[in-house]
Amino acid sequence: MKAQRLNHVFFILGLALIASELWKQWCLTMTVNEGVYDWWYFPFQLCSLPMYLLPAFLRVKNQQMRTALLAFLMDYTLLGSIMVWADTSGLFYPLTALTLHSFLWHILLTVIGLLSGFAWRRETKRTGRDFFYATLLYGTGCLTAAFLNALLRGKGEMNMFYINPEVPVTQPFFRHLIPVIGQVPTIILYMLATVAGAGILHGLWGVKHSDITPQASA
Repeated sequence: MKAQRLNHVFFILGLALIASELWKQWCLTMTVNEGVYDWWYFPFQLCSLPMYLLPAFLRVKNQQMRTALLAFLMDYTLLGSIMVWADTSGLFYPLTALTLHSFLWHILLTVIGLLSGFAWRRETKRTGRDFFYATLLYGTGCLTAAFLNALLRGKGEMNMFYINPEVPVTQPFFRHLIPVIGQVPTIILYMLATVAGAGILHGLWGVKHSDITPQASA
């Protein structure tokens, strides 16, 4: 898929994600919570970021910035969409329609991650610098999430990016570390593990086809 066409596809997908998220927030507030907004569902998680980033593809003219966005989607977004299947409890809601939305959302994120990876392989020189910029974007998301967790502290339970030190870690494996190393070290380890997992994906995307294709014997 050509770059310009992919930009339009991502723009449309971004608008679709925004529209579906608005519908979800309305259902959660008006139907599930009887008119009371639940800040737990505020849309700022790792798997929410594509909703904000995809529409930007139609506006971004700087190639390095576009490459960084592709790297983030193919590394961090794809990782998040894969790891959610390790514990699907968070995908279920009181309304079947919301549960279906949640499953379809993460399946779509996988598709977006794959499209981004194929575009990155086709359009770039496949350097580690792209992962560095993608990680800066992830770090910015973490800082923003930490700010929101603190800012909205009195509004209800907040756990954006699952890094609120006041909310017990529920992620598989990491939740068992809290009694051993404590809450804050567990959160730091969780973020570092996310970076490491995204780095592994980036390395796999960078493998050339000739590196994994058996060479014909002379």
